[in-house]
Amino acid sequence: MSDKYLISDQFAPHFLTMTIVDWIDVFSRSNQKMAIVDSLKYCQKNKGLTILTYVIMPNHIHIICRADGKVGLSGIIRDFKSYTAKQIIKLIRKEPESRRKWMLDAFSKAAKHLKKDTKYQVWQSGNHALEIQTPKFFKEKLRYIHNNPVEEMLVSYPEDYLFSSARNYAGLENYLDIEM
Repeated sequence: MSDKYLISDQFAPHFLTMTIVDWIDVFSRSNQKMAIVDSLKYCQKNKGLTILTYVIMPNHIHIICRADGKVGLSGIIRDFKSYTAKQIIKLIRKEPESRRKWMLDAFSKAAKHLKKDTKYQVWQSGNHALEIQTPKFFKEKLRYIHNNPVEEMLVSYPEDYLFSSARNYAGLENYLDIEM
């Protein structure tokens, strides 16, 4: 993997993209999105994660965040992805899911190449991390994140999407608190 997308400064804000393997639309179900929200809240409260902006799309998450605690950003994201992968599998098995067999088979197939004994791989490797170094770059990524649901024709206006910090920036209630 290229050094281009590695997190070198563990406490600087970064734009991250975390993608489900094979771009499977896991987050088309509200229970899955809420599991991500709950995990992000846990990271905020217990691991020192500060979220500046985010969106949870059907098959990926964009987030600008930084680590403010003792644990660096790489460690927080590693733990987040590990925990949420288990939660995603658990919810697929437990909750009504018409695509259950297909999804579990796809996640199992994705794990075949892994060196460690893992039954499922839910998240793609890496996070496509880009350090936020200028206000201009931050604004560019903020617009990109907030317009993602509009570009995908999920909503007409960014603030209408319930799982996006566009709601925070518009002064509307949201599931996650962010630092603006």
